[in-house]
Amino acid sequence: MAARDIHGVGAPWKDGFRIIGSAHRKIDGLAKATGQAVYADDIVLPGMLHVKFLRSPHAHAKLRAIDTSKAEALEGVLGVVVGSEMPIKYGVIPWTPDENALAVDKVRFIGDEVAAVAAVDEDTANAAIRLIEVDYEPLQALLDPNEALVTPEPQIHEQDAAARAKKHRGNVSKHVALSFGDVEAGFAAADAIVEGDYAFHGTTHTPIEPHCAVAQYSPDGVLTVWSSTQITHYVQRALARVLELPESRIRVIQPCLGGAFGGKSDPFALEFVVAKLAMKTGRPVKCLWTREEVFYAHRGRHPMQMHYRTGATKDGRVTAVDAKILIDGGSYSSFGLVTTYYSGQLLTGPYDFPTYRFDSTRVFTNKPPCGPKRGHGSVQPRFAFEVQFDQLATKLGIDPIEIRRKNFQGESTQTVNGQRITSNGFATCLDEVERASRWKERHGQLPYGRGLGVAGSMYISGTNYPVYPNDLPQAGIQIKVDRSGLVTVFTGGNDIGQGSNSVARYIVAEELGLDPSDVRVVAADTDLCPVDLGAYSSRVTFMVGNATIDACRKLRKQIVQAVAADWKIEPERVHMGLGEVFDRDERSRCISTRAAFHLAEARFDTLGATGAYNTPELGGDYRGGTIGASPAYSFTAHVVEADVDVETGRITVQDCWIAHDCGRALNPMLVAGQIEGSAYMGIAEALMENHELNRFGLHAGPSLLDYRIPTSVDTPELHALIVESLDPEGPYGAKEAGEGPLHPSIPAIANAVFDAVGIWLTHLPFTPANVLAALAAKDADIAAVRAPKGAALSPRG
Repeated sequence: MAARDIHGVGAPWKDGFRIIGSAHRKIDGLAKATGQAVYADDIVLPGMLHVKFLRSPHAHAKLRAIDTSKAEALEGVLGVVVGSEMPIKYGVIPWTPDENALAVDKVRFIGDEVAAVAAVDEDTANAAIRLIEVDYEPLQALLDPNEALVTPEPQIHEQDAAARAKKHRGNVSKHVALSFGDVEAGFAAADAIVEGDYAFHGTTHTPIEPHCAVAQYSPDGVLTVWSSTQITHYVQRALARVLELPESRIRVIQPCLGGAFGGKSDPFALEFVVAKLAMKTGRPVKCLWTREEVFYAHRGRHPMQMHYRTGATKDGRVTAVDAKILIDGGSYSSFGLVTTYYSGQLLTGPYDFPTYRFDSTRVFTNKPPCGPKRGHGSVQPRFAFEVQFDQLATKLGIDPIEIRRKNFQGESTQTVNGQRITSNGFATCLDEVERASRWKERHGQLPYGRGLGVAGSMYISGTNYPVYPNDLPQAGIQIKVDRSGLVTVFTGGNDIGQGSNSVARYIVAEELGLDPSDVRVVAADTDLCPVDLGAYSSRVTFMVGNATIDACRKLRKQIVQAVAADWKIEPERVHMGLGEVFDRDERSRCISTRAAFHLAEARFDTLGATGAYNTPELGGDYRGGTIGASPAYSFTAHVVEADVDVETGRITVQDCWIAHDCGRALNPMLVAGQIEGSAYMGIAEALMENHELNRFGLHAGPSLLDYRIPTSVDTPELHALIVESLDPEGPYGAKEAGEGPLHPSIPAIANAVFDAVGIWLTHLPFTPANVLAALAAKDADIAAVRAPKGAALSPRG
C-alpha cells in the first residue's frame, strides 16, 4: 500500500504513466484566473428580461388567492407567472415528487416561491413583486422534528391513498429500519457497552456563486436553459415533465460553475420559471438569486438527533452497534429518501460490525428543505459513532488508534449489510496520520488545554443505482479526432470545480499519447454530449473516467492497427508515446501522432469512438440493499490537534492530518486540493457554521456576514497524505477524493477536545458557549463525587 505526503513529494511516482500520477494544470485554470471563464450570470442575450420572485412570509399557510393585475400593469413588466400555470409536481427522486415550480395550494416555509415577474431590469421586477397581492390562510407551523414526528395534523404534505396504504402517517417523510445479525446476542457478548445521544445541526453549502439560470425559447420551439446546476440531465428531464415538452426540444447547458458541494443537485424553481417566462414572452430571461435567496433554497445538511449504543469485548472488538436516528428534512423531499438510507447504510466500514441495526426516520418540518451536502447523509452518523468509539476505547483503556486497527475490516470482503469492499487502504491511513502527528509520543501527553483526536470513515465512489430506474449506461463519452491532431472529448459530466473535465483530458492524453494541450473537452451540454447523471455521490472520476478509457482504447486499437498495417509489423510492436508513435523493436521507425491519425482515418474513415460505464450488480438482497452500494469505497483517517481556551470556551484547531485512500491519485495536486477542501469544510461545520432559524421559522441570518465560515486566518494547517490502494475497478485504480475526506474532521475535533480538557462534545456546533457549559458540567460532576482523602484528581478529569 503506497502513501505520500503531497507537500513532501519531489517528482511524483510515474508507475509507467506519462500523464497520470503527475501534477498538471486544470483545464479551466487559466480562464478562471484571468476572468475569461463564462459563468451563468455572465451570459447576456439581446432583449433579455430579468426575473424576481415573490416569497412566502409564512412558514405554513394555504394560498387562497393571488392577484397579479397591478404587477402586470406596471411599465416594464413583460410577464408574470404563478404556480397554477405549472401544476405538475416534480422531484429529483422520482418516487417522491412533492415540489412545484411555484406554490400551488400552500406554502411550506418562509421563503417558499409564490410568484415571479419578468421585467426589463431587476429594479422594475422588484417593484412589480411588491404589487402582487396574496391572500394567505396561516396554518400551524411545525419547526421541531420531535413535534412533527408525533403531530399528524396539519400535514405539511397531504398524503394520497397510496401513501396511507403504506402506513406513512402524518409528517413522516421516510422511515427505514434494518437489522443485520443477532444484535441483542452481540450486546450480550460484550464486556463493555457505551450508550449516548448525539446531535448534528443544520449547515449549508455557501458556494461563491449563487444560483443563476438563463432561458431562451427559439422560434422553432427549442428551449435552451443555461443553469448553474450540477445535474444537467436531471434538469432536462424535470423541465420536460413540468413544462410538458419533449426532452428533445429542451437543451440544458452548464456554464462554468462557482462551487456547488451538493447544493445545486436538485432542479430549482428559477430554472422552471425562466423557461416558462421565456416561452410566454418570447424574450430571453435571466434570474440570479441573491445570497439571501440561496439560503432559502438551502438543500443543506440535515439536522439529526442520534442515539447510539455500541458493545465490545474487553480486547476492543466490536460486537454490536445499534442506532436510532431522527432526521429533520425541512419542507420537501429532495434526496431525503436516499438520505434516510444513507444515515444507516454507510456506517458499516471501515470497521467490521458482526451485528448492526439502525432505525432512521425523516420528518417534514416547515423549514427550508434539506438535501445533499458534501458527504451526503453519512457525515452526521459518522460524527456520532466515531465519538462513541473513542468513548468505548476510553472505557476499555485502549488507545483510540489501536481500537480502530483491531476492528479494521480489510479488503476484498463484504460488510454486514452486504456492501462489497474491494481495495481498502484504511490501515495505511491510520499508520500515516499516526506517524505524521507523532501520535504515540504526544497523545495524552500534551499540556492541559491541548489535545489530539483521531477518527476514520469510508465513502462511496458513485452509486450502484441511478436516480431513476433504467438499464442504460450511467456515464457516456464520445471522442472526435481531427486531422490537425486535436482530439475533442464530449462528456455529459458536470465539472463543479473538482476538475472532472481535467481528468477526461488527462486520460485521453495518457491513452493516445498526446500532450494534454492537444485535448479539448466539451461538457455538460445535453444537445452535444452523451448522457451523464451528474456530479453527486463522488461518481464522476470513477464513472466518467472508466467510460473515457473505454472510448480511448477502442480508438487506439484502430490507430495501432492502421500503423501496424502500414509498417507491416505486428500491432503489439506499435507504441503510442507522447506526441509520437513508434516501433518498440525498431525505435528509429517513428511518426507523429498526427500522422498516425491520418493513417487510421484513411483506413477506417472519419475517426471517433464512444465509451460507456455502468456499475456491476451490487448490494444486499433486501429492500434498500442497493442504496449505499458502490463499485468502490474510499477510506480516510484524520488526526486533529486542537487547543481549548477554558476561560472563553474557544476551540482552535492548529493542525489537521488527513490520510485518504483515493485508489490512485490521477493528479496528486487536484487530489490534495479535494482532501484539504473537504477537511476545511468539516472543521467549519464543527466550529462556526449553523443554519439556524428563529421560533417563527425565519432564518436567523441569511447572509455571509451572519453565517460564519472560516477565512484563511481561521484555517489550520492542513496536511494531505495520499494513500494509493489501486482499486481493481477504478480508472487506473482511482477512487473518490471529493467527499470522503470531510467525514472524520468533525469527530476528530471532539475527540481532541476530550484529550485536551476531559469533556465529551456530543452536540454540534462546538460553540464557546457549549464548551463552557460542558466544562461547567464536568466541574459539577467532580464536585459531586468526593475523592478519597489524599487522592489527587487528574487535570484532565
